[in-house]
Amino acid sequence: MFDPPILTVSELARGVRDLLERRFPLGWVAGEISNFKRYDSGHCYFTLKDAGAQVRCVMFRSRSQYMDWQPKEGMQVEVRALVTLYEPRGDFQLNVETMRRAGLGPLYERFLRTRDALEREGLFDPASKRAIPLFPKTVGLVTSLAAAALQDMLTTLSRRNPSIKVVVYPVPVQGEGAAARIAAMLATASRRNECEVLLLARGGGSIEDLWQFNEEVVARAIRACGIPVVTGVGHETDFTIADFAADLRAPTPTAAAEAVSPSRDALFARLGELVERSTRAALRRIETELQRVDGYGRRLVHPKARLAASGRFLEQLRARLAAARPDLRALERERSELLRRLDFAVRRNLERPAQRLHTLRASLASLDPTAVLARGYSLTRNAKGEVIRDATTLVTGETLTTHFSRGRATSEVKTLGE
Repeated sequence: MFDPPILTVSELARGVRDLLERRFPLGWVAGEISNFKRYDSGHCYFTLKDAGAQVRCVMFRSRSQYMDWQPKEGMQVEVRALVTLYEPRGDFQLNVETMRRAGLGPLYERFLRTRDALEREGLFDPASKRAIPLFPKTVGLVTSLAAAALQDMLTTLSRRNPSIKVVVYPVPVQGEGAAARIAAMLATASRRNECEVLLLARGGGSIEDLWQFNEEVVARAIRACGIPVVTGVGHETDFTIADFAADLRAPTPTAAAEAVSPSRDALFARLGELVERSTRAALRRIETELQRVDGYGRRLVHPKARLAASGRFLEQLRARLAAARPDLRALERERSELLRRLDFAVRRNLERPAQRLHTLRASLASLDPTAVLARGYSLTRNAKGEVIRDATTLVTGETLTTHFSRGRATSEVKTLGE
């Protein structure tokens, strides 16, 4: 007989966990929430039950942070979860990945399809959004006359800025055919062009109550409207396709009214601040100009004083001119004296060379050999023209030329002696 293996508790729990996860892949489970708790860690723990059974559930922070609504006790929900076993305690539980309100699956899928299609078309392009006027004179309210949102918006507009004129465009905001009527009223408001901005709003409700604002016809009417549209539909966690199409999305109708109505008190405070700043700036400008005028005043001179100063300046110029004017008589006397001195210097300079020339001529005459010849002396030269000073230099037969005071004679050396 074959004995089955003995398992540890951990092995048993792990085997049951594997069996459950293979048998029940990721899927949807519907039930009622009980004992819901969200811890500081962000993890959510609760029980999902129906009339016949219950199961523990855990939704970790990595999943719960993407929910845009708050689960509450007794709420009917649908969870997309993995069936498993929590081994440390041996508890059968669901690891929840996604949670939605019961019955909203098809509507949510339809919402996603419509949103994605319009987004691909470019209907939500931020570049096409129109600017909301800062100081509108008239605001249009597109909502139901029976809606609490209407009174909230009227109260907010009256409190913040009672000078704003309000035009109400009544239209059903839920129920069959409401989407088409909302679109038609937006077209009417655009055609009448009475307002600078429109508020499309309604209070909170279930997804079914808000569904008319998810219809494609409303989104297209918002973009086709010639007036900027601000939506304030539901609560802060509610998002509709109309919000994506609007020029501005406000979390609530009251917030939408606040977004388009500048606070009168804040404006008065700002105006007072600007007046004070302008006054200070004007005073500074006046003080600066007064100082400038004082400066001009110090520089300003009476015409009589200016003429007197000009007269004194003219006299100074005349004195300087008179001092600079030449004395023609003195200059003439100086010129005559200079001419006399020049004539004297020229005559003296000419006499000196004449005397020098006379002296040189006398010296030259005393050295003139012809003068010596006139006294009976003669000058003898050889054939080379050399003066004969010593008879021993002569050669017999040499021809000599003798110069006299008058004329010359040629001779030949015959004999030599001392």
